[in-house]
Amino acid sequence: MSHAFYVAVSYIAAFAVTLGLVVWVWLDHRARHREIEQLEAAGIRRRSARSEASQ
Repeated sequence: MSHAFYVAVSYIAAFAVTLGLVVWVWLDHRARHREIEQLEAAGIRRRSARSEASQ
């Protein structure tokens, strides 16, 4: 095995791991966004309304 082969395999592995993480985060973002839309459609909002005492 040559040094160039080791470097190439290392770069490919790093690229594959990075790409996997990017895809994972993107898919998770889509899932969370879908959940938020479902909650808002059900009438559940992200923040509760302010009460008179807290103003």
